[in-house]
Amino acid sequence: MIRPTTAHIDLDALQSNYRSIVDFVGRERPDHTPGVIAVVKANAYGHGAGQVACALEEAGANLLACADIEEGAVLRAAGVRAQILVFGALSVSDLDGLFDLDLTPTISTPGAAAAVQAAAARYKRRIRYHLKIDTGMNRLGFRSDNLKRTLPGLLASQNLELEGLYTHFATADVPEHPLFDEQRVRFARAIDDVAALGGKPRYRHACNSAALLRDSRVWYDLVRPGLLLYGIVPPPLASTVPLAPVMTLSSR
Repeated sequence: MIRPTTAHIDLDALQSNYRSIVDFVGRERPDHTPGVIAVVKANAYGHGAGQVACALEEAGANLLACADIEEGAVLRAAGVRAQILVFGALSVSDLDGLFDLDLTPTISTPGAAAAVQAAAARYKRRIRYHLKIDTGMNRLGFRSDNLKRTLPGLLASQNLELEGLYTHFATADVPEHPLFDEQRVRFARAIDDVAALGGKPRYRHACNSAALLRDSRVWYDLVRPGLLLYGIVPPPLASTVPLAPVMTLSSR
């Protein structure tokens, strides 16, 4: 027997959640309100990347984020015109997509920096990028304690323009874990180190959904809600942001 189960996606709820997050950070930080990167990686957390991204753009989102170049291609094919930041590691075979699709790469290793610089020189283009700093996640990023040795070559690249500087918190949803504060301090130090090396990013960002709810000190210039957009508050945290679930399941 087949018992059909259907996922229903409420795009009105999605747009309302996005606007609620924008309103929240505006109320809490009127003197320096951060922008919002709408995260639509992993097929928009299973909600359908194309339709979700278009709905978010309609709601006012002008900066989206996905995991890789292939996900960026899906968004462009759906008609998304907003800036798209690619979070993930870059493979050399995919780099043409950065230019063909007007995507903003994350550069997280010296090898990636060299590859993107070579591709940009080949295209005779200057490309903006976001620089990822590893402050303790230990997955991707330039090590925060080694920047004075690893960054000068990247910052001197003729075809690469530093637009953003960011990190990712490993334990933002674990309130008692000490690593969150350790990463916060390391990133603050990295911001100073990059400035001392001549880097002048337009944006600094660090907050996933949990960090956004937990500590406004790390909101910086942009915040990166993922789960919150879809009406999910990362447990065990609580939120006063009015949110509605975007997906409901029905079965027979």
